[in-house]
Amino acid sequence: MSLLDKINQNLKTAMKEKQADKLSALRAIKSELLLEQTSGSAKDITEDKEIKIVQKLIKQRKDSAEIYKKENRTDLYEKELSEIKFLEEYLPEQMSEEELDAIIKNAIEQTGASSMKDMGKVMGMVNAKVAGRAEGKIIAQKVKAMLG
Repeated sequence: MSLLDKINQNLKTAMKEKQADKLSALRAIKSELLLEQTSGSAKDITEDKEIKIVQKLIKQRKDSAEIYKKENRTDLYEKELSEIKFLEEYLPEQMSEEELDAIIKNAIEQTGASSMKDMGKVMGMVNAKVAGRAEGKIIAQKVKAMLG
């Protein structure tokens, strides 16, 4: 079953149960998926592309939540956090810190990276292996710490 089919089923359920936050999150995913399908670049969306779309939506909501928190808008802040929770259901299981550290160390050894100049090589290799199971920001922080 494709992600779009899952979204459509869950949309119906959310409507019946009158879950506004879940409905909003699902509509956002569906909208992005449909935009990607009709963009002309690809007829079928790969699983990697679906994951990237969901990650982008989560990142947008996290950024918005931070802004709302700074502005003391707890109602909007909580809404964003709620939507993030629903969006995360469509991501693969996140990797543990130990697994991520091992992959980063392995990538550093394979590329022969020794300084921050080599960060791009390491990041490319790690992102290819991790494929949506860890947030890019966390990966970058860990790579910097290990190379720095």
